[in-house]
Amino acid sequence: MTLSFLDWSVIGSYFAITLAVSLHFSRRAKTSTSEFFLSGRNAPWWLAGTSMVATTFAADTPLLVTGLVAKNGIAGNWLWWCMVMSGIMTVFFYARMWRRAGVLTDVEFAELRYSGKPAAFLRGFRALYLGVPVNCIILGWVNLAMLKILTTSLDVGETTATAILAGILLLTAFYTTLAGLWGVYVTDMLQFTLQMSMAVVLAYFAVQAAGGMDQLAAEVQAADGQSASRLDFLPPLDSPWMPAITFCTYLGVVWWSSWYPGAEPGGGGYVAQRIFSARNERHGVLATLWFNVAHYALRPWPWIVTALATLVLYPELKDKESGYVLALMDPRILPPALRGFMLAGFAAAYMSTISTQLNWGASYVVNDFYRRFMAPTATEQHYVVISQVTTVLLMLLSLLVMTVLPSIEGAWKLLLATGAGTGGVYLLRWYWWRINAWSEVSALVVAAAASIVLQAPWGAGWSSDEPREFAYLMLTTTAIATAAWMAVTLLTPVEPEGKLVDFYRRVRPIGPGWSRIAKLADAPPPGDETLGGHFVNWLLGCTLIYTALFGIGHLVFGRYEIATGLFATAGVAAAFISRNLVSAR
Repeated sequence: MTLSFLDWSVIGSYFAITLAVSLHFSRRAKTSTSEFFLSGRNAPWWLAGTSMVATTFAADTPLLVTGLVAKNGIAGNWLWWCMVMSGIMTVFFYARMWRRAGVLTDVEFAELRYSGKPAAFLRGFRALYLGVPVNCIILGWVNLAMLKILTTSLDVGETTATAILAGILLLTAFYTTLAGLWGVYVTDMLQFTLQMSMAVVLAYFAVQAAGGMDQLAAEVQAADGQSASRLDFLPPLDSPWMPAITFCTYLGVVWWSSWYPGAEPGGGGYVAQRIFSARNERHGVLATLWFNVAHYALRPWPWIVTALATLVLYPELKDKESGYVLALMDPRILPPALRGFMLAGFAAAYMSTISTQLNWGASYVVNDFYRRFMAPTATEQHYVVISQVTTVLLMLLSLLVMTVLPSIEGAWKLLLATGAGTGGVYLLRWYWWRINAWSEVSALVVAAAASIVLQAPWGAGWSSDEPREFAYLMLTTTAIATAAWMAVTLLTPVEPEGKLVDFYRRVRPIGPGWSRIAKLADAPPPGDETLGGHFVNWLLGCTLIYTALFGIGHLVFGRYEIATGLFATAGVAAAFISRNLVSAR
């Protein structure tokens, strides 16, 4: 499909605006690492929360959802919908404590919570492990998605598409190194607006091209030819795409046991970074709440509807993920005048994720490895320069990683499986004084080792692509890793009382797990926080998101009475949450 002058003008204007924003914030970003990585800890909740949403709205996400719907139906999205429970737990149980910690990165937390060489090792190891290989896997699958978009939409070869991709990546790295987190925030706001608008527009025209929603639903059901339809929001017990054991594993285990970027148990990664950058605790809580509502409830249906339309429009397509890209370039679907906006929207989705991942990964490498172990006494300007260099190096490495990733969904499941079993220690380290540095180290090592052995041909040989075997893999890895880190916790020395007292006074955790330390510290926990109150808000938050999510889904399919009831329930939950947050001020 040949792009017109108007298309290129729209795309060029988007890049020009992005560059102008970065130039505007470049002077502020150079003053310190706090400005470069945390926007001076002065971001309002709506900006920080929207930046989180924009980061997860990557170029890969619509393609991933399209592949999931084609393979496992709408219910296939429980792969990530189950993470609602983890995200809402971060909002009410952990966001305030993260903001009180006052650290630059969540990895720095290791030496705030623990002491001695084990804490230093944990901080350095996690900084390099998360900042380089894990971060580059994420960057790699986002690059892989954008490469697929470029080859399909521009009808060019892989070599040409890679060259174009490198140019966009270079521009993203440039404005990220120039403007720091403030530049990322403001461009994320612009990018999210464009991304979401174009996703809704494409969904509308795709449905019309498929004959309207009623005909689309009828054709999908007819193609399935069985009681288990791809239109089911909840899979039946005998679903061929998601057996009961897999669905129950998502709902009962995956959401709390697995470390996954953006949905870390207890918070972490760029979510924690946004909380650190918020103006105060309240802004941190509201930012995280807004992120979860927008991420899980508001965004999925335009992608899902377009994915269903591609099943009808391109029934013989082998690479189902690419159906989304075909739809946006198909003259039968999208008016030619909107192609430039749609491609600019994809560029925005790509760049918003890349910019955050580069800034986040560089913060680990510089603050938690270089500054901590290699050059602890350098100037702030020196660290900013090293941060900029690190950002560029991560960009180059991500291109290499892209070449060895098999698929987007495969990369997602790889991180889920290798992080299985580590979630429990990340949740309890805030609420039980007995957790120590070796607890975390053992969880990381055993989880990765168990996952590798269970998937290896010479081991159990379980495949994460097979639903039942994925469930077996997650359950077994979680059980082994949890047993290992619990045993290590009880067999290794406790942290010094002085360290625990200092941590308690700074973070003020609540609950019986810190009662012994609270007496030593002679500092009562915050009077407006209780575990019971957090649990009630967690239930209300999960209710809010799931009822809003499925209410929108039923509205899309014309089931107005069900949608109205679900929206009413969501409204009641939101009202109670608002009241509880106001009373907890």
